Amino acid sequence: MDRDREADDVRAAIAGELRLMDPVVRGSRSLARELLHPDFTEVGASGRRWTCDEMLAAMPDLDGAAETGPRYEPSAFTGVLLAPGLVHLTYETTLNGNRARRSSLWRSEGTSGTWRMYYHQATPVPPDGR
Repeated sequence: MDRDREADDVRAAIAGELRLMDPVVRGSRSLARELLHPDFTEVGASGRRWTCDEMLAAMPDLDGAAETGPRYEPSAFTGVLLAPGLVHLTYETTLNGNRARRSSLWRSEGTSGTWRMYYHQATPVPPDGR
């Protein structure tokens, strides 16, 4: 696969990740459903494991979903194409002064080229930042 295509795939996954942090998307189960794979799993910063349906049900009430509330501040995105149609992203977020290191896998959906999050994990950054 050529470098331009790889870069386009990584950019598409980052764009999806940023959309999932948008309060409008977080507050809408239908918009969020477009971005989460049906087999989606998350291990949150709390250690809780979430399925796609659990996440879709809870997302409108989670941090970052209120238009007037705190928002995720992402930084330091890196991405790599692991295989055709599979991108691994890593980055950090800050929300209410709390930092987390994040990792997600994005899969392209067949010929449509739609990218959906398949797996996500968040790990709190300790106060010393290490």
